[in-house]
Amino acid sequence: MGTPVDDLVDLLDLEQIELNIFRGRSPEEALQRTFGGQVAGQALVAAGRTVEGERPVHSLHAYFLRPGVPGVPIVYQVDRIRDGRSFTTRRVLGIQGGRSIFSLTAAFHRPEESSIEHQYPMPVVPAPEELPSALEEVGSRLGELPPFISRRQPFDIRYVERLRWNEEELAGVEARSGVWLRTISKLPDDPLIHVCALTYASDMTLLDAVRAPVEPLWGARHFDMASLDHAMWFHRPFRADDWLLYQQESPIAHGARGLARGQLFDRSGQLVVSVVQEGLFRRLED
Repeated sequence: MGTPVDDLVDLLDLEQIELNIFRGRSPEEALQRTFGGQVAGQALVAAGRTVEGERPVHSLHAYFLRPGVPGVPIVYQVDRIRDGRSFTTRRVLGIQGGRSIFSLTAAFHRPEESSIEHQYPMPVVPAPEELPSALEEVGSRLGELPPFISRRQPFDIRYVERLRWNEEELAGVEARSGVWLRTISKLPDDPLIHVCALTYASDMTLLDAVRAPVEPLWGARHFDMASLDHAMWFHRPFRADDWLLYQQESPIAHGARGLARGQLFDRSGQLVVSVVQEGLFRRLED
């Protein structure tokens, strides 16, 4: 049996069944729906497999159309929208059981010299070595880990602020959250693997920022939560097996939807990726 990171790489290694058509494995899991990061990462792999030359992905925009069913393969159909001198555009449709469950548009950009440079500074937070992993922190508190993280988890995630465990601790909490993350072992050197692995991880904690003021991040859930759409912009090269700081905030929650945006910084303080996602939040009945 391989490592959890080997499993992630295998999950992202799609089978090509026809020109522009790929099939991805969907693990059998005790989840209500297929994990959105998996579908987004696989769709980006499908798009990237059709791009020639040195054109790294620079952005993706995706919609979760229907919940996927764990354990059922997903077919990805790629539409080669444009191959320009500087930019390449691909549209991908994820299909499961004959129905569209996911759509993605991804753009790839030939590297160019920049004539303008600026970025937000990285926040000052504790280093990852000073923080417990989420597996350690949650496991020590709950005794039994939730199914989503008790399975073979490929990422080491460390919250930069203490976790809150009951509603009394939520007074004055802002709609924001931050984590350090990286894969638990090395990935292959292919840049597309690192981009797609981070796309997978980007959906794991982003909506925590929406929930932070209203319920503890672990334990009993009071809301049914689902990703509605997802957008990412890749600014600089990075490795997903090196520590990245994922700062997340929610500027608004209204009408059963919450918006979250995130910034990912490398250890040197460079902003490497920006993320925006909207999620559906419906209060569960008792």
